[in-house]
Amino acid sequence: MRILGLDPGSRVCGYGVIERVGNRLTYVECGVLTAPESQPMERRLGEIARGLREVLADCAPEVVAVEDVFTHQNPRSALALAHARGMALAVVGLAGLAVASYPPASVKKAVSGSGKADKAQVARMVQALIGMASLPRADATDALAVAITHGNQLELAAAAKNRSPGAARIASAVLPSDRPRTWATGSSPRVGTAGQVIEADDALGWPDGTLLRDGEPEARSAAAAAPRREVAGRRT
Repeated sequence: MRILGLDPGSRVCGYGVIERVGNRLTYVECGVLTAPESQPMERRLGEIARGLREVLADCAPEVVAVEDVFTHQNPRSALALAHARGMALAVVGLAGLAVASYPPASVKKAVSGSGKADKAQVARMVQALIGMASLPRADATDALAVAITHGNQLELAAAAKNRSPGAARIASAVLPSDRPRTWATGSSPRVGTAGQVIEADDALGWPDGTLLRDGEPEARSAAAAAPRREVAGRRT
């Protein structure tokens, strides 16, 4: 599993790529995407988006990991970060990749063992965990840290699955309908009454996230699946 970690910014976007093979994490590549500070926000984000598309094409990650947005003391900084994160998510979404998001404290704890570790501690652990000869720029190190966090989560998920083979837990939820709907997190679920937590085996191979109605996959209409474009007016 190849994982791309991102540390989005409106001037600099760090990225780090690692690979999880078995229970080992190995380093692939890292770097930063930059844009001239003299350019307006929209130009900078456009330049970084172009670079991110190239990273996705060259490194071919299978999943992307980013940190959750956290509150800055400076509202302008928080807004700039939100713009940059939204740009990165849009580029990743257009590439059809899934995104995993982690709180900053969770990233620190996953890498260093402490949710209150400082940047220097996290950087040293990143270097040790993936065997880097030297530390890259801080933005790239932060991106590698979130990629490592997701790699650790994949290992934990695999271990949990091995402890209970052939059994995936799924939950039912009642929506505004006279019949329960269920989102499958495994294959061939044994659907019970609304509100139950039930188990599934691996027989039918329904993909994760399948929406079920009365125990059968509910097809989504093409109109519902396709993005909508609403045009308020067009100059003729």
